[in-house]
Amino acid sequence: MRNGLLCIGDNVVDLYADQGVYYPGGNALNVAVLARRAGLAAVDYMGILGSDAPAAHVEASMRAEGLPTTLLRRVQGENGLARVTHDAAGDRVFLGSNRGGIRRKLMLRMDTDDIDRIGEAAWVHTSCFSYIEPELPRIRTAARALSFDFSTEQDPDYLALVAPHLSLAFLSGAGAGIGDLRDLAARVLALGAGAVCITRGEEGAYMTDGRHEYHQPVVPAQVVDTMGAGDAFIAGYLAATIRGAAPAEALGQGAELAARACGWAGAWGHPHPA
Repeated sequence: MRNGLLCIGDNVVDLYADQGVYYPGGNALNVAVLARRAGLAAVDYMGILGSDAPAAHVEASMRAEGLPTTLLRRVQGENGLARVTHDAAGDRVFLGSNRGGIRRKLMLRMDTDDIDRIGEAAWVHTSCFSYIEPELPRIRTAARALSFDFSTEQDPDYLALVAPHLSLAFLSGAGAGIGDLRDLAARVLALGAGAVCITRGEEGAYMTDGRHEYHQPVVPAQVVDTMGAGDAFIAGYLAATIRGAAPAEALGQGAELAARACGWAGAWGHPHPA
C-alpha cells in the first residue's frame, strides 16, 4: 500500500427500481475501484459488508475488478442500499435508502493494524456517507494525506467537525455562482482544510488552496448513466496526484475519468437482477 490509495467507508448497491437491477456503489468503494481504472495499481478498500445477496454481489464485483478484499469486515445484517428511478427525460431520481444498513448501526472503528495500514498509504479517502467522523482525528494523525467527500452537505456544524482534519475537501456545488463557490471554499479553508475542490456538474470543477485557483471544464462524454461520475472525478484526481501530478493536471485527469464513467451503466458496471 505504500504510495497508494486507501479508501475507507461506505459501500452500497444502487437499485434501479424502474429497471429491476442493482449495481455496486458507494463513494469510498467507487473511488477505490475507479482509481484502479485510472491506472493506480496500489489501491485498497476498508469497509463493512452485510450478509445478504447485495453484499455478496459487492464483494464479487470487487474481486472482478482486482480490488483486495482483505480489509472487509463481514457482519450479519442488511448491506447498504440506495433506490433510484429515472424520470421521463432519463434523469436519475433518488427514492431513498436504508441509510447504510448494518454499517450505520455498527460503524467502523480503527484498531492498531488499521492505523498501521493508514500510515502506509500515500493518501486516505473517505466520505460523509461512511459514519466515520469519530475516527477522523486518529486517521488524520496516521495519514500522510486525507480527503473527504462532503457531497452536498454544507451544514456549518458538520463542516466545522470534519474540515480541520482534511488535506483536501470535496464538495458538490452544481448551479452555484463563482462568488458562492469562493465563499464556501473560504469557509472550509478557514476551518482548517488544506484545499477545497467543488464539483459543478456540467460547469466542471473549481479548486483552491487559498493562494491559487483552478477552473476545470468538463470533458465531453457519450452519456449512458451519470451515476458515480463525481466519484470518478475524485478517483482520477487522487490517482494523478499520488503519481505526482500538479493540481491542474490532476483536475484534467479527474474530468477525463468522469467523462469515461458516464459511458457505462452504474457507478462501475456489474449489474445484478434485483
